[in-house]
Amino acid sequence: MYANSEEFANACGVIAAVASAASAEPPTRHDARPGRLQRLGALYGGCAAMQRLFQTIERLGPSDVTVMVLGESGSGKELVAQAIHQLSARSRKAFVAVNCGALPENLIESELFGHERGSFTGAARTHRGCFERADGGTLFLDEVTEMPVDMQVRLLRVLETGRFCRVGGDQEIAASVRVIAASNRDLGQAVAEGRLREDLMYRLCVIPLPIPPLRDRDADAIMLAEMFLADLNDAHGTDKTFTHQARGRIASFSWPGNVRELKNVIHRGYVLSDDQVDVDVPDSSQELIVTRQASPMVTVPSMPSINSAITVRASVPSGGVKDVTIRVGTSLDDAERALIMATLDSVAGSKAKAAQVLGISLKTLYNRLHAYRSNGFDAVQEMRAPVPPPDVAMAA
Repeated sequence: MYANSEEFANACGVIAAVASAASAEPPTRHDARPGRLQRLGALYGGCAAMQRLFQTIERLGPSDVTVMVLGESGSGKELVAQAIHQLSARSRKAFVAVNCGALPENLIESELFGHERGSFTGAARTHRGCFERADGGTLFLDEVTEMPVDMQVRLLRVLETGRFCRVGGDQEIAASVRVIAASNRDLGQAVAEGRLREDLMYRLCVIPLPIPPLRDRDADAIMLAEMFLADLNDAHGTDKTFTHQARGRIASFSWPGNVRELKNVIHRGYVLSDDQVDVDVPDSSQELIVTRQASPMVTVPSMPSINSAITVRASVPSGGVKDVTIRVGTSLDDAERALIMATLDSVAGSKAKAAQVLGISLKTLYNRLHAYRSNGFDAVQEMRAPVPPPDVAMAA
């Protein structure tokens, strides 16, 4: 459909502008089915934490302040950014979203700031970057902590001056852009680890806006599930309902993938059920098993006592198995490194497969491995002959 990535990126900018203009009417909070569930834009919630979030969004929207949205994966960070944009004076201009963790390091500068024709091999035409496409509107920088540090320096300069040059160009371009950033990381830890520049953190985090995870939202899970099921019934002309067991599972499950996971589980249950819809989440006392077709399986047991250990098993369909036993009290960095190494070993060193199993982008995996090597840790050697840190025992 598109001849190259430039045409695709430009099309995305047009789509963003059209979508923003079409939804220029500011969202207002109102009750939505069922029960006491309320809606603001594309956000739904009924618990006190979500009502406070809605109130904060309504306060932030009309201002032009820079906001840092903080929340777990699947909690709705982009929806929060869209709601803020729709409540602002910029709502009739473009809302442009870019995932900083999904862009290859050699393309992120061009995607953010654009490039001139002929500036590098393959640059057949001038490309307008995200800042230029978002002029007058809002730019949403998702996973900003995954942006290369050298690019963070240039981003900080643009945020301070409102001016930039395209790659291969020398003419400064002015753009009036409201920036909303987002991350699922602890910002202080990201700064300590060297993932995020401290000065950029202060520039982006003028107003930190945390999103509560679904497990902390009281009865929202079952109300959202009822809403998702009602939407599916309306779309397909059916009248399906949840079984009693399904309602209990929905209410008791911790939903680590938050609203995104809940919606997918309800959709799957709807498709696979007849009149009574069941869901396939485990009880809280059981092991959570995440399965990806034609890729390894990861099994994580329930939370142990302080004197216990967590055993994470990564296995491939062909039979290879790697266990990683992580003692409670092990640093998060060491635990993460051990799991990444075991996963790489279980897929014969394939970084693409390992990234898929771990649920992270390939770029994020490369960043982790680069950080390990920078700290004197040979990732390849570890993969071939595991040498765990003192508190992490690995058993084949």
